[in-house]
Amino acid sequence: MTAGGQPGGRVGAHVGGYAGPYAPDPGLPGGGAGKNTGDRSGLRTALAGLTTRGRSFLAAGIAAGICAYVLGQSDLLRVGLLLAVLPLVCAGVLYRTRYRVAGSRRLSPARVPAGSEARVHLRMDNISRLPTGLLMLQDRVPYVLGPRPRFVLDRVEAGGRREVSYRVRSDLRGRYPLGPLQLRLTDPFGMCELTRSFSTYDSLTVIPRVTALPPVRLTGEAKGYGDGRQRSLALAGEDDVIPRGYRYGDDLRRVHWRSTARYGELMVRREEQPQRSRCTVLLDTRGPAYQGAGPDSAFEWAVSAVASVLVHMLERGFSVRLLTDTGNAVPGEGTDGFAGASQESADAAGLMMDTLAVVDHSDSSALSSAYDVLRGGNEGLLVAFLGDLDEEQASVVAKMRRRSGGGLAFLLDSGSWTQGPGAPVSERCAERLRMLQEAGWTAVAVPHGASLEELWRRADRERTGLAAPGGAAQPAHPAQAPHTSGGWS
Repeated sequence: MTAGGQPGGRVGAHVGGYAGPYAPDPGLPGGGAGKNTGDRSGLRTALAGLTTRGRSFLAAGIAAGICAYVLGQSDLLRVGLLLAVLPLVCAGVLYRTRYRVAGSRRLSPARVPAGSEARVHLRMDNISRLPTGLLMLQDRVPYVLGPRPRFVLDRVEAGGRREVSYRVRSDLRGRYPLGPLQLRLTDPFGMCELTRSFSTYDSLTVIPRVTALPPVRLTGEAKGYGDGRQRSLALAGEDDVIPRGYRYGDDLRRVHWRSTARYGELMVRREEQPQRSRCTVLLDTRGPAYQGAGPDSAFEWAVSAVASVLVHMLERGFSVRLLTDTGNAVPGEGTDGFAGASQESADAAGLMMDTLAVVDHSDSSALSSAYDVLRGGNEGLLVAFLGDLDEEQASVVAKMRRRSGGGLAFLLDSGSWTQGPGAPVSERCAERLRMLQEAGWTAVAVPHGASLEELWRRADRERTGLAAPGGAAQPAHPAQAPHTSGGWS
């Protein structure tokens, strides 16, 4: 078990009369204050742990004792006493047993794509001076990860350890708790069972599937150099240089003498730095925009596609930002998004995958919040994954294109997704595509069963004007209606 949910942590527990960290509970035997109350409570717990066999022996013993008293049979009374005392003795011995064990859990890996397996390693250490008896180990897992794992551990010597493992798998993304771990202690006769639980648990994050995308030439790359993207330079001449004040350690060869004479202090030319390409990926999470549920639904396809584009852009060196229709972004994300092609890109990808692992439908019915965020400045390349749009929402999306250096829209037609593979794109979806294309978007319809890799290539062909003769693009799906290219920039 991991303390605080971090893999590799260890937590100890007393198995037998009490459970918890290494120090005993004050209200239970061995704790000092409240000992009598703890004894009674612990004994009631032990008696409540009688198994079916133990309860049967106890009932048979009581019945035999009553019959012996009524019939005056002393031999039957001895048998009844034996049957009744045996489960009580087993419960008492089991209650007085003191085992100190420590458990740890390790996930490999802790973040796994949907449909892939992760292995959970459990380790039990006997930190007491006495060997343990038979221990039954059980870990609690959500039903979507598979059946609840159970293990039987033989006698563990003093200072010994046992290691077991099991596999979990989920086709649904999300964050799932694992634990707490439970230990069941039984007596040799099977009369009584006591269950003790650790207090901590771990979390397994199931992230969306990521598809490798082919490299294509994208718009939105930086086209110049300088200290700032919004800086405006003079029209011509040496005055184009925007100087700054001299700092200790600056190269004297960068001193700008004309500005120095003008301002009366030593000024140097700004050090030119390449601007980083920027990309914003918009995910439409509106509940009414999608129909159906489950791993093969349109919304899950959109989430997986967004994850693929984010990873692809980070690998290309873009500064990437994830945005939803509510205007929310990834916690910890900067104003320009996460920087790619750096040592932090792997951590940035992990944060965005964690966000996509738990993203769900929003209560919003419009895209105005996302537009308010985008209209703050030039966002570079804008890649949008959209559900069903009405005319007003399509107009808002069309205006988003004016705030970006290039626009690529994937429009999911919920009607064709609910009809199954091979269904044609609806007329409403085709009309929305034309509206976006007229606004300058490269808009592509996504029918049921479409491949993101093929759609990505198709969008590149449309952007570069390599569509089919007559202006109609080759459909990514046999049932998809052709439409005219809108261009990325």
